[in-house]
Amino acid sequence: MKVVAQRVSEGRVTVDGEVTGEIGAGLVLLVGIGQEDEDADLVWMADKLAGLRIFEDADGKMNLSVTDIGGAVLSVSQFTLYGDCRKGRRPNFMGAAKPEQAEAMYERFNALLRERGLRVETGRFGAMMDVALVNDGPVTLIVDSRS
Repeated sequence: MKVVAQRVSEGRVTVDGEVTGEIGAGLVLLVGIGQEDEDADLVWMADKLAGLRIFEDADGKMNLSVTDIGGAVLSVSQFTLYGDCRKGRRPNFMGAAKPEQAEAMYERFNALLRERGLRVETGRFGAMMDVALVNDGPVTLIVDSRS
């Protein structure tokens, strides 16, 4: 499982002119599910991201998590994180999970984040989405459950 986590002051996903998810301060997560991913990857990632200390405390140090600040999560499915660009000029997406598997795991991951007390907004799985955000910092991390 691969996630690009961005600390944001705001984020929004729009599908066909309709806002499907919108947050203020928190995390925008671009979520990729791989063919080899299991439930343990989802649990590990939810724990990691809910507790990741990338928000500033009163002293300006990154000591607080999204949970600590009462922030929200905007979770966006992103199979292209598994694009292999090593050969040729067109990415190969063979490492990404099949849509049926990926959608179920994506929904489970969002449920795990909610179980950790986070408000989770989403895009629409498999749709063409417009994602808008204001990256705070900027702070952007790539988190891989297999690394």
